[in-house]
Amino acid sequence: MPAERLRIHAPERFAPSSDDAPPDTPLVLVTKVKGALRLAAVDARARALGLAPGLGLADARARHPDLAIAKWNEEADRHWLDRLARRCIGWSPLVTAMPPDAIVLDIAGAGHLFGGETRLATQAEETFVGTGMTVRIACADTAEAALALACHAPLPVRDEYDAIRALPIAALGLEPDGSTALRRAGLRTVGDVAARPAASIAARFGAEAIIALRRLTGEEQAPIPALSQPEPLRFQRRFAEPVSHRSAIANCFLELLREAAQVLEERGLGGRAFLLVLERSDGARQRLEIETGRPTRDPAPVLRLFDERIAALADPLDPGFGYDRIVLHVGVTEPLAPAQPALDGEERAGAALCDLVDRLSTRLGADALQRLEPGDSHIPEQAQLAFPAIRVRAPVRWPAPPPDEPPMRPLFLFDPPQPIEVIAEVPDGPPHRFRWRRKLHEVRLYEGPERIAAEWWRRKGGEHPGKGGMTRDYYRVEDVRGRRYWVFRHGLYEEKPDPRWYLHGLFA
Repeated sequence: MPAERLRIHAPERFAPSSDDAPPDTPLVLVTKVKGALRLAAVDARARALGLAPGLGLADARARHPDLAIAKWNEEADRHWLDRLARRCIGWSPLVTAMPPDAIVLDIAGAGHLFGGETRLATQAEETFVGTGMTVRIACADTAEAALALACHAPLPVRDEYDAIRALPIAALGLEPDGSTALRRAGLRTVGDVAARPAASIAARFGAEAIIALRRLTGEEQAPIPALSQPEPLRFQRRFAEPVSHRSAIANCFLELLREAAQVLEERGLGGRAFLLVLERSDGARQRLEIETGRPTRDPAPVLRLFDERIAALADPLDPGFGYDRIVLHVGVTEPLAPAQPALDGEERAGAALCDLVDRLSTRLGADALQRLEPGDSHIPEQAQLAFPAIRVRAPVRWPAPPPDEPPMRPLFLFDPPQPIEVIAEVPDGPPHRFRWRRKLHEVRLYEGPERIAAEWWRRKGGEHPGKGGMTRDYYRVEDVRGRRYWVFRHGLYEEKPDPRWYLHGLFA
């Protein structure tokens, strides 16, 4: 895991020891042990060459001069393992990080939520493999048995009972002297130890061997501390007598915001979703919720957004006989570190834009103000997606087109593309004239075709663009009046005998 973490997050921190080393150079992490540099961790390439932790760096270089070398950072590995463990909370609330490279999940009673334990394990494996990590997953009755199977047994495990008894002595997790004593006595596997009387094993090799054996076989459960969950950010005020005066309610709310800001600052976080619950003395509850486009812990902008929310209510707040409790929830938080403001004022301009987006979204609704985000698709109508502007984490800079070249895509696209009637000189040729909205357009100039293949994973044969899997041939055309259009033929003649034409966009 340490080598994989370094390759994923800091590939620039290590380099081959010689300039002519190939790009797939083995990576080793070194640490100083009694004044000498030794290997603390190796990647799969180095392990395949026979390098292992504990070997001296000089010996490793003598065997293989071309090595990528980096310093081992135990604290960074522990932090990375903790981050990976917290990603597992979605599968089980009882998750434990087992340094240096293991994570234990108690999935008792949770497997049915994911279609069974096998599907849960498959989903977890796909998630971590997607991050670039090497994963070995095993399921057993106890955490010690699962760890032993994942480390020492060939996967997948067919029979847990036989697999555990076939494990080597090292799977017991004893001290090196205890494992050596068991091997010298002729006990090579866990099954060999289990076949001997427990009293004789305890008398000769110590009670630790029996305890480890019972935990592997499921006869004894060891308590495993789960990851501590952060306390929910919830702040409240109770009143001995119900309050209904507006100024008293505003002062109480401001105190709650300041208390929340102090806690957020201690945790290095900023809030992005705030919920205010006003509980009346008659049992009725009034809820006000706001969101911000970026994390904040400043009470002033949050208070302004709540004022906007109250002003946008169809029915004004009615305190009735007064409120006896006011609760503030900070539902969504993100890391927020101190930042130095820019001298040119660009950062302040960006903050003003975010404040405007927050106010308009709060007043008109989150879906009323949207922002375009680039989509990972070669299909034109799916190359950009619209999301609520207040929920987009950070604006993405769109690549600017070359200044001397005409635009390849129009700024305005029809959704869905509009059907047109086209007359072409040859079946696979460009349009000669087309009729759109009952008007005939004579084509004077054209450019293309630009062929866009279909998404192969979609079902073929659809009539409507986006519903089928046919090829598109796009043309940029200009009519006799100088108006420019973006049209395409949906399908080739070998794909469909009568492909249809569509108008997809208008050039400015």
